[in-house]
Amino acid sequence: MTFRPNLLPMTVGSLPHRDVETAWGLMLTHTPELPSWPQLPRRTFLENMYAQYSERFPGLVLDREQERIWVDREADLSSALEQLYTAYLEEDLSYGAISGDYAAGLAALPGERLGQALAIKGHVTGPVSWGLTVTDRNRRPTLYDEVLADAIARHLKLKALWQEQLLRRFNPNTIMFVDEPYMSSFGSAYVSLGREQVITLMEEVLDGILGLKGVHCCGNTDWSILLSTSIDILSLDAYGYAENLALYPEELSAFLARGGIIAWGIVPNSPEVEQETVSSLVERLEAGMGRLARKGIPLDDLLQGALITPACGLGPRTVVQAERGLALMAGVSAAMRARYFGEETTPTGADPEIR
Repeated sequence: MTFRPNLLPMTVGSLPHRDVETAWGLMLTHTPELPSWPQLPRRTFLENMYAQYSERFPGLVLDREQERIWVDREADLSSALEQLYTAYLEEDLSYGAISGDYAAGLAALPGERLGQALAIKGHVTGPVSWGLTVTDRNRRPTLYDEVLADAIARHLKLKALWQEQLLRRFNPNTIMFVDEPYMSSFGSAYVSLGREQVITLMEEVLDGILGLKGVHCCGNTDWSILLSTSIDILSLDAYGYAENLALYPEELSAFLARGGIIAWGIVPNSPEVEQETVSSLVERLEAGMGRLARKGIPLDDLLQGALITPACGLGPRTVVQAERGLALMAGVSAAMRARYFGEETTPTGADPEIR
């Protein structure tokens, strides 16, 4: 799939809604070209981004009452690990199936509407974030266990490939994202991981994905690490960290030269969404792109290789804030496309108040 997004809107994934039909309606209204299946963490703890991809992981304990998942490293995991590795070696993607209880939005894919889209977006939690968040009984991150770290990457790969296989039944073009919020802690005293270990873990999950591959980090990080992987799309919180991206002009130039895409998360996923307008966010986005252009990156390359997104998932926000965020996202996309590509479009459901 060769794809120049030209400032189209796309979401990160989560919404605060509990009703799956309402959530899908919003996705199809605001991102008809590139809909994502909605994660609904307030519907159930099972849709928490770590619990959602935990089914069948060796030794996993799910405590719904305390809303916690952890791995019992004291149990005999040999049989469960053997099952995981057998599925991995035999490419048995059914092992990575995600049930409807864990992902109602994925279970309720609106087939006909998806076939009309340019591509469908899916997502899986990345191995660094999953392995640092999911701990053992003593709250030691599972990623620091060499055997489990390897298992985590293979487990999440099967989740990603099974999911993409499902999406391709409705549309041959897919975008699969690996969400890595914990990469914002890379290099800190709290995360003991090396550069090569991070790249190896991520490449394990990315390998085998047929469509476009993306990674999302909603904080500041060493962007050169993510840009050195095989991703096609880099997604960042451009509302808060666009200036940090300008510290990597050479890596970005190389990324864009090979057809890379930047997903500009210019719409805040914070209460600040209530104060921002389309005009204020367009101004902020142009300032971020301008920093890169002054570093020698052609503005045309940035515009043609740009997606417009929220800074992160909107699941933590109120329903009103989330819906405003979606409208702002679509509004910024339409305003930028009109300004730079001459496309006169009005986003469906646009509220004049946000202009």
